[in-house]
Amino acid sequence: AMGAVLFYHLTRFSTDEVVDMLVPKALELGWRVMIRSPDTLALERLDARLWLQPDDSFLPHGLQGGAQDADQPVLLGAGAPSNGAQAVLLLGAQAVDPAEAGGMERTWLVFDGGDEAQLAEARRQWKAVTAAGLAAQYWNDASGRWEKKAETVPTG
Repeated sequence: AMGAVLFYHLTRFSTDEVVDMLVPKALELGWRVMIRSPDTLALERLDARLWLQPDDSFLPHGLQGGAQDADQPVLLGAGAPSNGAQAVLLLGAQAVDPAEAGGMERTWLVFDGGDEAQLAEARRQWKAVTAAGLAAQYWNDASGRWEKKAETVPTG
């Protein structure tokens, strides 16, 4: 459903593995993606890693703040999407803006299950997202593969 927010609880997989799983699928669907983090160093590390991908799995991307932002299929930054994104991937438990999420095809919130602060924030975001009437899914990798453990569908 458009506007769905998917929560990814990391216990075994890394953020990089989740990026590698979600972003190529989004591009195949014709979506542009904004990868958002307040952590500049994390974004720079991800940017550097993405440049090292083999040609057959290369993700065209850029760091936000350049002249080509609007043209980037995948944009890494801390701000609002300036590339016409249809999907936003939030690294770490960040606030989901219900108005933004409602206008997106997909919002992904990826958080570290070993970080109590991120766990607590992700729980708060789940309550806020569902209270705002958005569809939400909770995915957990504890079994060694991704399994959907909870889902809310808006009524009405």
